[in-house]
Amino acid sequence: RRHVLEASQQLTEIINSETSAEIPEPSGEAEPADEEDSTLHCLWVDKFTPRRYMELLSDDYTNRCLLKWLKLWDTVVFGKEKVAKKTKPSVEAHPPFNQPKEQQNKWKTKLQLTEEILEAELDQHKRPKYKVALLCGPPGLGKTTLAHVIAKHAGYNAVEMNASDDRSPEVFKTRIEAATQMKSVLGANEKPNCLIIDEIDGAPAASINVLLNIIHCKDAEGEAAAGAGRRRRREGGLLLRPIICICNDQ
Repeated sequence: RRHVLEASQQLTEIINSETSAEIPEPSGEAEPADEEDSTLHCLWVDKFTPRRYMELLSDDYTNRCLLKWLKLWDTVVFGKEKVAKKTKPSVEAHPPFNQPKEQQNKWKTKLQLTEEILEAELDQHKRPKYKVALLCGPPGLGKTTLAHVIAKHAGYNAVEMNASDDRSPEVFKTRIEAATQMKSVLGANEKPNCLIIDEIDGAPAASINVLLNIIHCKDAEGEAAAGAGRRRRREGGLLLRPIICICNDQ
């Protein structure tokens, strides 16, 4: 009986709120009600999702690596020069964690991989060595949230697309080129795009080849003669924006 009374009371309040909303009121008392309705109908995962970098609860090493990789694009995207990092001979003389020589030659630690990415020289187009980042992990780990928060933190406009939806290689190529080469016409201070491709493991092999051609084949065209520059511009130009791919099964 108590549950029935509570349900009837809630229904009465809803009916009264709907009837009062139809009658225009001069005062601005309707705005808090709209905010309350939006919070009530908001999903829990959307209400408490991280908005800033410091709110992320995922692996700190992964967060830092992705952010540092994304900051390598500042030279070509924002025109910021890369700060030269001083080399430390003591670190080179003593390998990290005192690993044996066999393991150093066969396997590389996370620290060594990170140093290779951060200390890699930019190519002739001032782009980083690795053009695409791949986030792998089970569902619900926070990969998509991490990509969006990192892109926003680095000053980009996150553009998300699902590779499983676009089965056609032509559509896949068109969407990639539109996100990485075209600019937004809404607003004067638009931000550069950062493409986030979700469920890349569900894309067919033809779409993966299209993505690889956009990454690698443009480098060969960039090294061609000046006469090939016009043909390169007609075909879409170089990849000058970062791409973050997300998958469950590596």
